[in-house]
Amino acid sequence: MFLQCAATMFTHRFRYLFIAGLAVYTYINTMLCEVYKYFKIDIEWYYAFGTITMVTLCIWEGSRLLEPLFEKRLNTIKNKIKVLVLFFVAGGFLNTIITTAIVLLVSMVLHKHSFAEAIMPLKLNLIYAWLANLLFHLLNAIRFYFTEYNTKLMEAEELKRMTAQAELQLVKSQINPHFLFNNLNVLSALVMKNNSDANRFIEEFSKVFRYILNNHDKELVDVKTELNYIKPYIFLLEKRFAEGLHIEVNIPEEKERFYIIPASLQMLIENAIKHNVVSKSRPLHIDVHVNGNNTIVVSNNLQLRESVDNSTRIGLNNIIKRYMLVSGIKVEVHKDEEAFTVTLPLLTLN
Repeated sequence: MFLQCAATMFTHRFRYLFIAGLAVYTYINTMLCEVYKYFKIDIEWYYAFGTITMVTLCIWEGSRLLEPLFEKRLNTIKNKIKVLVLFFVAGGFLNTIITTAIVLLVSMVLHKHSFAEAIMPLKLNLIYAWLANLLFHLLNAIRFYFTEYNTKLMEAEELKRMTAQAELQLVKSQINPHFLFNNLNVLSALVMKNNSDANRFIEEFSKVFRYILNNHDKELVDVKTELNYIKPYIFLLEKRFAEGLHIEVNIPEEKERFYIIPASLQMLIENAIKHNVVSKSRPLHIDVHVNGNNTIVVSNNLQLRESVDNSTRIGLNNIIKRYMLVSGIKVEVHKDEEAFTVTLPLLTLN
């Protein structure tokens, strides 16, 4: 974020016009205030103007060249002000050296002045260089925070849009859940008492829809709640595909206090079934487990169907974008010749 903002300023296409304008403005002020007469500096107008222009140019270009050095620091340090201050200090140090070299070159080499005669021009130019460096970095900081503010606003709007999209997607998949849920209870009562599999199927089906009703509008749910929903969902799938599908969930109890995106596990399992062959001769194996770095890994063996109905990857893309908007953490997706793996970060509330 910072480097994009700083680069936008220090590499602006009109930067040389700004540098020239500032140099002209500064030189006019020195003439109006009779600085050279007051401090008894013997120098031609073109050397004076050229010195101011070169100092201004070097201040700007020096900061531009220093930008890449702060990229890694920005990625590891949360305190953006500290990075901005370090950038300013580094620019000031570099510009002090360059300004000193320019003034001594003009005064002692081109005009054959003694070092004592060069002291006053050096002081004045150093003061100007430090003030100009301060001005540039203040403008850079203002632009950075203004850009960051606008970015946060856009991210908030994007989060609202993604949440609304996810909610709409879930609503579309509910098939009027209130009506269906109530009628499932009626159906369960009508099923023969000795048909335990049918009764359990209906009960697990009801749990799935109850979860959708209770959590479809939430940004995050704890892992325990998600597991209470995913277990009946897995039961329904195993009844449907029998020996063609094997799903193993291994999440320690101490990880159940973390949070994930609602229905994310269900979407990933659904995607795996949608895109792969599921049969008794070629069973699909889906593994859900926790890594040591507080992530949930969902992987399946790869046996892609020859043709899949138009897939928009809405489910997976939705999970990736919502994780990024809610936490700023990326969802890792890895595919090789043998497996397809998605790694979901385990989040904490702050």
